[in-house]
Amino acid sequence: MRTFSSYLMVCIKGIGMGAADVIPGVSGGTIAFLTGIYQELLDSIKSVDLKAIKLLFTFRLGKFWKKINGNFLFSLILGILISFFSLAKLMTYLMEHHPIPLWSFFFGLIIASAVLILRDIKWYLPKYLIPLVIGTAIGAAICLLSPAETPDQLWFIFLCGAIAICAMILPGISGSFILLLLGKYTYMLNALTELDIVLILTFVAGAAIGIVSFSHFLSWLLKKYHTMTISLLAGIMIGSLLKVWPWQVILESGVSRPALPYNEMLQSSGHVPTAITFAVIGIVLVTAIELAAKRIGNKKAEVQK
Repeated sequence: MRTFSSYLMVCIKGIGMGAADVIPGVSGGTIAFLTGIYQELLDSIKSVDLKAIKLLFTFRLGKFWKKINGNFLFSLILGILISFFSLAKLMTYLMEHHPIPLWSFFFGLIIASAVLILRDIKWYLPKYLIPLVIGTAIGAAICLLSPAETPDQLWFIFLCGAIAICAMILPGISGSFILLLLGKYTYMLNALTELDIVLILTFVAGAAIGIVSFSHFLSWLLKKYHTMTISLLAGIMIGSLLKVWPWQVILESGVSRPALPYNEMLQSSGHVPTAITFAVIGIVLVTAIELAAKRIGNKKAEVQK
Protein backbone atom coordinates (compact mmCIF):
# COMPACT_ATOMS: atom_id res chain seq x y z
CA MET A 1 0.00 0.00 0.00
CA ARG A 2 1.54 3.28 -1.13
CA THR A 3 1.55 6.32 1.12
CA PHE A 4 0.93 9.93 0.12
CA SER A 5 4.68 10.57 0.07
CA SER A 6 5.26 7.64 -2.30
CA TYR A 7 2.62 8.98 -4.71
CA LEU A 8 4.27 12.39 -4.42
CA MET A 9 7.50 10.73 -5.53
CA VAL A 10 5.67 9.17 -8.50
CA CYS A 11 4.47 12.68 -9.38
CA ILE A 12 8.05 13.97 -9.25
CA LYS A 13 9.13 11.12 -11.54
CA GLY A 14 6.29 12.17 -13.85
CA ILE A 15 7.73 15.69 -13.90
CA GLY A 16 11.02 14.17 -15.05
CA MET A 17 9.25 12.17 -17.76
CA GLY A 18 7.34 15.25 -18.91
CA ALA A 19 10.50 17.32 -19.08
CA ALA A 20 12.12 14.61 -21.22
CA ASP A 21 9.16 14.35 -23.57
CA VAL A 22 9.12 18.10 -24.19
CA ILE A 23 12.65 17.78 -25.59
CA PRO A 24 13.06 15.86 -28.88
CA GLY A 25 15.65 13.13 -28.50
CA VAL A 26 15.21 12.51 -24.77
CA SER A 27 12.77 9.70 -24.07
CA GLY A 28 10.19 9.77 -21.31
CA GLY A 29 10.36 5.98 -21.44
CA THR A 30 14.06 6.13 -20.59
CA ILE A 31 13.33 8.37 -17.60
CA ALA A 32 10.63 5.92 -16.48
CA PHE A 33 13.17 3.09 -16.67
CA LEU A 34 15.80 5.19 -14.94
CA THR A 35 13.48 5.99 -12.03
CA GLY A 36 12.25 2.41 -11.66
CA ILE A 37 8.62 2.79 -12.77
CA TYR A 38 8.85 1.55 -16.37
CA GLN A 39 7.39 -1.91 -15.79
CA GLU A 40 4.60 -0.58 -13.57
CA LEU A 41 3.77 1.99 -16.25
CA LEU A 42 3.56 -0.73 -18.92
CA ASP A 43 1.43 -2.97 -16.70
CA SER A 44 -0.90 -0.09 -15.82
CA ILE A 45 -1.39 0.85 -19.47
CA LYS A 46 -2.07 -2.76 -20.45
CA SER A 47 -4.68 -3.03 -17.67
CA VAL A 48 -6.91 -0.60 -19.56
CA ASP A 49 -8.65 -3.39 -21.48
CA LEU A 50 -12.22 -4.43 -22.34
CA LYS A 51 -12.82 -5.58 -18.77
CA ALA A 52 -11.73 -2.19 -17.42
CA ILE A 53 -13.94 -0.36 -19.92
CA LYS A 54 -16.88 -2.55 -18.91
CA LEU A 55 -16.29 -1.66 -15.25
CA LEU A 56 -16.22 2.03 -16.19
CA PHE A 57 -19.45 2.00 -18.19
CA THR A 58 -21.28 -0.03 -15.54
CA PHE A 59 -20.22 2.66 -13.02
CA ARG A 60 -18.20 0.29 -10.84
CA LEU A 61 -15.71 3.11 -10.54
CA GLY A 62 -13.87 1.81 -7.48
CA LYS A 63 -13.04 -1.51 -9.14
CA PHE A 64 -12.17 0.28 -12.38
CA TRP A 65 -9.79 2.65 -10.58
CA LYS A 66 -8.12 -0.23 -8.74
CA LYS A 67 -7.78 -2.35 -11.90
CA ILE A 68 -5.98 0.36 -13.88
CA ASN A 69 -3.78 1.32 -10.91
CA GLY A 70 -5.51 4.71 -10.97
CA ASN A 71 -3.61 6.38 -8.13
CA PHE A 72 -0.30 5.61 -9.81
CA LEU A 73 -1.45 6.80 -13.26
CA PHE A 74 -3.06 9.94 -11.84
CA SER A 75 0.10 10.89 -9.91
CA LEU A 76 2.30 10.22 -12.91
CA ILE A 77 0.11 12.09 -15.41
CA LEU A 78 -0.17 15.03 -13.01
CA GLY A 79 3.63 15.29 -12.92
CA ILE A 80 3.87 15.04 -16.71
CA LEU A 81 1.29 17.82 -17.13
CA ILE A 82 3.13 20.06 -14.67
CA SER A 83 6.25 19.70 -16.82
CA PHE A 84 4.40 20.32 -20.06
CA PHE A 85 2.81 23.55 -18.89
CA SER A 86 5.95 24.75 -17.11
CA LEU A 87 8.35 24.20 -20.00
CA ALA A 88 6.12 25.16 -22.93
CA LYS A 89 6.74 28.90 -22.51
CA LEU A 90 10.49 28.39 -22.14
CA MET A 91 10.73 26.28 -25.29
CA THR A 92 8.60 28.76 -27.25
CA TYR A 93 10.82 31.63 -26.11
CA LEU A 94 14.01 29.77 -27.06
CA MET A 95 12.65 28.90 -30.50
CA GLU A 96 11.83 32.52 -31.16
CA HIS A 97 14.95 34.17 -29.74
CA HIS A 98 17.67 31.47 -29.80
CA PRO A 99 16.76 29.03 -32.60
CA ILE A 100 20.30 27.98 -33.61
CA PRO A 101 21.45 26.85 -30.12
CA LEU A 102 18.10 25.14 -29.46
CA TRP A 103 17.94 23.18 -32.72
CA SER A 104 21.64 22.32 -32.39
CA PHE A 105 20.92 20.94 -28.92
CA PHE A 106 18.06 18.85 -30.38
CA PHE A 107 20.38 17.67 -33.17
CA GLY A 108 22.92 16.43 -30.63
CA LEU A 109 20.21 14.72 -28.58
CA ILE A 110 18.87 12.78 -31.54
CA ILE A 111 22.32 11.78 -32.85
CA ALA A 112 23.26 10.40 -29.44
CA SER A 113 19.93 8.60 -29.02
CA ALA A 114 20.24 6.89 -32.42
CA VAL A 115 23.84 5.83 -31.78
CA LEU A 116 23.04 4.44 -28.33
CA ILE A 117 20.05 2.51 -29.68
CA LEU A 118 22.25 0.90 -32.33
CA ARG A 119 25.11 0.23 -29.94
CA ASP A 120 23.56 -2.89 -28.46
CA ILE A 121 22.46 -4.54 -31.72
CA LYS A 122 24.38 -6.02 -34.63
CA TRP A 123 22.94 -3.46 -37.03
CA TYR A 124 25.39 -4.45 -39.78
CA LEU A 125 23.71 -7.84 -40.26
CA PRO A 126 21.36 -7.80 -43.29
CA LYS A 127 18.22 -8.65 -41.28
CA TYR A 128 18.81 -5.55 -39.11
CA LEU A 129 20.53 -3.35 -41.67
CA ILE A 130 17.57 -3.51 -44.06
CA PRO A 131 15.05 -2.09 -41.54
CA LEU A 132 17.68 0.48 -40.51
CA VAL A 133 18.03 1.68 -44.10
CA ILE A 134 14.25 1.62 -44.61
CA GLY A 135 13.76 3.63 -41.43
CA THR A 136 16.36 6.18 -42.49
CA ALA A 137 14.66 6.55 -45.87
CA ILE A 138 11.26 6.98 -44.20
CA GLY A 139 12.60 9.62 -41.80
CA ALA A 140 14.36 11.53 -44.57
CA ALA A 141 11.33 11.34 -46.88
CA ILE A 142 9.04 12.71 -44.20
CA CYS A 143 11.43 15.61 -43.60
CA LEU A 144 12.09 16.41 -47.26
CA LEU A 145 8.64 15.83 -48.74
CA SER A 146 6.33 17.09 -46.01
CA PRO A 147 5.44 20.79 -46.04
CA ALA A 148 6.68 23.09 -43.29
CA GLU A 149 3.04 23.44 -42.21
CA THR A 150 0.81 20.40 -41.70
CA PRO A 151 -3.00 20.51 -41.24
CA ASP A 152 -4.30 22.36 -38.17
CA GLN A 153 -7.66 20.58 -38.21
CA LEU A 154 -8.71 18.81 -35.03
CA TRP A 155 -8.65 15.38 -36.70
CA PHE A 156 -4.94 15.79 -37.38
CA ILE A 157 -4.25 16.99 -33.84
CA PHE A 158 -6.11 13.91 -32.57
CA LEU A 159 -3.95 11.72 -34.83
CA CYS A 160 -0.77 13.43 -33.60
CA GLY A 161 -1.73 12.69 -30.01
CA ALA A 162 -2.46 9.04 -30.82
CA ILE A 163 0.91 8.54 -32.53
CA ALA A 164 3.11 10.65 -30.24
CA ILE A 165 1.91 9.06 -27.00
CA CYS A 166 3.15 5.64 -28.12
CA ALA A 167 6.70 6.95 -27.83
CA MET A 168 6.20 7.01 -24.05
CA ILE A 169 6.52 3.23 -23.85
CA LEU A 170 9.56 3.10 -26.14
CA PRO A 171 12.83 3.93 -24.36
CA GLY A 172 14.96 5.95 -26.75
CA ILE A 173 12.09 7.60 -28.67
CA SER A 174 10.44 10.81 -27.41
CA GLY A 175 6.91 12.04 -28.03
CA SER A 176 8.13 15.47 -29.06
CA PHE A 177 10.38 13.83 -31.67
CA ILE A 178 7.25 12.33 -33.25
CA LEU A 179 5.56 15.74 -33.15
CA LEU A 180 8.59 17.22 -34.90
CA LEU A 181 8.21 14.71 -37.72
CA LEU A 182 4.51 15.49 -37.95
CA GLY A 183 5.20 19.24 -38.03
CA LYS A 184 3.23 19.98 -34.88
CA TYR A 185 5.90 20.45 -32.20
CA THR A 186 5.86 24.25 -32.17
CA TYR A 187 2.10 24.30 -32.75
CA MET A 188 1.36 22.23 -29.64
CA LEU A 189 3.86 24.22 -27.56
CA ASN A 190 1.91 27.35 -28.50
CA ALA A 191 -1.35 25.61 -27.61
CA LEU A 192 0.01 24.85 -24.13
CA THR A 193 1.37 28.37 -23.72
CA GLU A 194 -1.90 29.99 -24.77
CA LEU A 195 -4.03 27.40 -22.92
CA ASP A 196 -6.00 26.50 -26.04
CA ILE A 197 -8.35 24.08 -24.26
CA VAL A 198 -9.93 22.66 -27.43
CA LEU A 199 -6.58 21.76 -28.98
CA ILE A 200 -5.19 20.39 -25.72
CA LEU A 201 -8.25 18.21 -25.04
CA THR A 202 -8.27 16.95 -28.64
CA PHE A 203 -4.61 15.99 -28.36
CA VAL A 204 -5.19 14.32 -24.96
CA ALA A 205 -8.16 12.37 -26.36
CA GLY A 206 -6.00 11.13 -29.22
CA ALA A 207 -3.25 10.21 -26.76
CA ALA A 208 -5.68 8.26 -24.57
CA ILE A 209 -7.11 6.31 -27.50
CA GLY A 210 -3.65 5.80 -29.01
CA ILE A 211 -1.93 4.40 -25.96
CA VAL A 212 -4.79 2.02 -25.14
CA SER A 213 -5.09 0.88 -28.76
CA PHE A 214 -1.41 0.52 -29.58
CA SER A 215 0.24 -0.45 -26.29
CA HIS A 216 -0.58 -4.14 -26.67
CA PHE A 217 0.50 -4.14 -30.32
CA LEU A 218 3.76 -2.34 -29.54
CA SER A 219 4.49 -4.70 -26.66
CA TRP A 220 3.86 -7.67 -28.95
CA LEU A 221 6.01 -6.15 -31.71
CA LEU A 222 8.90 -5.48 -29.34
CA LYS A 223 8.61 -8.97 -27.88
CA LYS A 224 8.38 -10.74 -31.26
CA TYR A 225 10.60 -8.55 -33.45
CA HIS A 226 12.49 -6.47 -30.91
CA THR A 227 15.78 -5.88 -32.70
CA MET A 228 14.23 -5.29 -36.12
CA THR A 229 11.77 -2.80 -34.63
CA ILE A 230 14.55 -0.97 -32.79
CA SER A 231 16.62 -0.86 -36.02
CA LEU A 232 13.69 0.67 -37.89
CA LEU A 233 13.12 3.27 -35.18
CA ALA A 234 16.83 4.15 -35.07
CA GLY A 235 16.76 4.62 -38.83
CA ILE A 236 13.79 6.98 -38.60
CA MET A 237 15.71 9.02 -36.02
CA ILE A 238 18.77 9.22 -38.27
CA GLY A 239 16.66 10.32 -41.24
CA SER A 240 14.91 12.91 -39.11
CA LEU A 241 18.18 14.74 -38.48
CA LEU A 242 17.34 16.68 -41.64
CA LYS A 243 14.36 18.13 -39.77
CA VAL A 244 16.35 19.41 -36.79
CA TRP A 245 19.35 20.69 -38.75
CA PRO A 246 19.77 24.20 -37.26
CA TRP A 247 19.83 26.02 -40.61
CA GLN A 248 16.69 25.63 -42.72
CA VAL A 249 15.28 27.52 -45.69
CA ILE A 250 11.60 27.45 -46.68
CA LEU A 251 11.05 26.95 -50.41
CA GLU A 252 8.15 28.46 -52.36
CA SER A 253 6.41 25.08 -52.22
CA GLY A 254 6.32 25.39 -48.44
CA VAL A 255 8.83 22.56 -47.90
CA SER A 256 11.81 23.24 -45.67
CA ARG A 257 15.31 22.24 -46.73
CA PRO A 258 18.60 22.02 -44.79
CA ALA A 259 21.06 24.73 -45.80
CA LEU A 260 24.68 25.60 -45.16
CA PRO A 261 25.28 27.82 -42.09
CA TYR A 262 26.06 30.86 -44.22
CA ASN A 263 23.15 31.31 -46.60
CA GLU A 264 21.60 34.61 -47.61
CA MET A 265 18.12 33.05 -47.51
CA LEU A 266 18.43 32.30 -43.79
CA GLN A 267 17.05 34.60 -41.11
CA SER A 268 19.74 33.41 -38.71
CA SER A 269 22.99 32.44 -40.39
CA GLY A 270 26.40 31.50 -39.02
CA HIS A 271 26.71 30.72 -35.29
CA VAL A 272 28.71 27.57 -36.10
CA PRO A 273 30.80 27.48 -32.87
CA THR A 274 27.63 27.99 -30.81
CA ALA A 275 25.84 25.26 -32.74
CA ILE A 276 28.68 22.77 -32.20
CA THR A 277 28.80 23.58 -28.49
CA PHE A 278 25.08 22.96 -27.93
CA ALA A 279 25.11 19.82 -30.08
CA VAL A 280 27.90 18.43 -27.88
CA ILE A 281 25.91 19.33 -24.76
CA GLY A 282 22.96 17.36 -26.16
CA ILE A 283 25.17 14.36 -26.90
CA VAL A 284 26.66 14.42 -23.39
CA LEU A 285 23.22 14.73 -21.75
CA VAL A 286 21.71 11.72 -23.54
CA THR A 287 24.85 9.66 -22.97
CA ALA A 288 24.80 10.43 -19.25
CA ILE A 289 21.12 9.49 -18.94
CA GLU A 290 21.60 6.22 -20.84
CA LEU A 291 24.68 5.24 -18.83
CA ALA A 292 22.82 5.94 -15.57
CA ALA A 293 19.86 3.83 -16.76
CA LYS A 294 22.16 0.97 -17.73
CA ARG A 295 23.96 1.10 -14.39
CA ILE A 296 20.66 0.93 -12.52
CA GLY A 297 19.54 -1.96 -14.74
CA ASN A 298 22.74 -3.88 -14.00
CA LYS A 299 22.32 -3.34 -10.25
CA LYS A 300 18.75 -4.64 -10.41
CA ALA A 301 19.92 -7.72 -12.33
CA GLU A 302 22.58 -8.40 -9.69
CA VAL A 303 20.02 -8.08 -6.90
CA GLN A 304 17.65 -10.53 -8.63
CA LYS A 305 20.47 -13.09 -8.88
